[in-house]
Amino acid sequence: MKKNKRKERRMGQEMKGREFYQAIKERRAAGTPELTAATILDGPQAGGKFLLRGEKEAWAFGESHAGTGVFMERLGGSPGLLVFGVGHVSMPIIKIGKMLRFSVTVLEDRPKFADQARRAGANRVICEPFSQGLAQAELGPDTYAVIVTRGHRYDEDCLYGILSRERELGTACAYVGMMGSRRRTAMVRERMRELGISEEEIRRLHAPIGLAIGAETPEEIAVSIFAQIIQIKNEKAQTEGYPEELLEAIQESYDSGHDRNGSGRRAVLATIISRQGSAPRGVGTKMLIREDGTALGTIGGGCAESRVMQKALQMLRLPESPRFLVTGVDMTAQEAEEEGMVCGGRIQVMLEVTGD
Repeated sequence: MKKNKRKERRMGQEMKGREFYQAIKERRAAGTPELTAATILDGPQAGGKFLLRGEKEAWAFGESHAGTGVFMERLGGSPGLLVFGVGHVSMPIIKIGKMLRFSVTVLEDRPKFADQARRAGANRVICEPFSQGLAQAELGPDTYAVIVTRGHRYDEDCLYGILSRERELGTACAYVGMMGSRRRTAMVRERMRELGISEEEIRRLHAPIGLAIGAETPEEIAVSIFAQIIQIKNEKAQTEGYPEELLEAIQESYDSGHDRNGSGRRAVLATIISRQGSAPRGVGTKMLIREDGTALGTIGGGCAESRVMQKALQMLRLPESPRFLVTGVDMTAQEAEEEGMVCGGRIQVMLEVTGD
């Protein structure tokens, strides 16, 4: 109990390096809602990082630092894709989900089909009857559930199971969609009413699933589903935050230390903190640049990203370089044309050395 209280007191206080990223991981695992990360951009505290809970704490922090440059971003959890059933449409759904950096969990009761989901790259495959598998899956405000089973009887079981677990957990998925014709989905809705599901809960169901773009092939249907998921996901007022893969890579930079040859494993985290014009990526987009020149993620590609990577590598390789830096990249129309880009734009990027 004392240990937990000590962790709570750290919320809203300045954190250093590893402590900040570890706190994000712990708070996310504990289900703490509405986290806001704040970074001081100038003055003697430049580079100082804070983790805030709820709107009141974030507002109070902003008021107390009025007149100081501060970058604040509301953090969402790592998005999870929960796919019920494996068939022709599931394969591109799994692959696109991985491409978009969702953590993909697949539920399928047939071993042969479950193996297909594993080969498609799903992070986790639960091969159990749907009701039993659902009890093992994680549900929450960053979960996007897609029901694409082989029959409406299974659709009913999965949908009822999701809605029941939401009640039990006291939380709701960000998205619940079910594939099927209007007639078939109407039958499932009616069955939910018979089982005591409220109209409010039933209205949350996206069925038929996906945006109406005239999709026909399994791949096109998968694209229509993700178009709808992305539309809903991006309605939330939050940045990209710290996807699980990125958070793990940052922590690795602290844990690895140095290899046998004495080469460091440090990295630089680049975050877009403002943009003007037609820059390709939004505020909060992150990229991790390692000492060997490799990178995880992208802040838009092209010469703008190349310039940021050059500055990051200087920070890692030159002893006199700062550990924290805010830099601007100005891609005017003329520069963009010379570089073969179709648009310009300006971005400010925050660079932070990790792993020291």
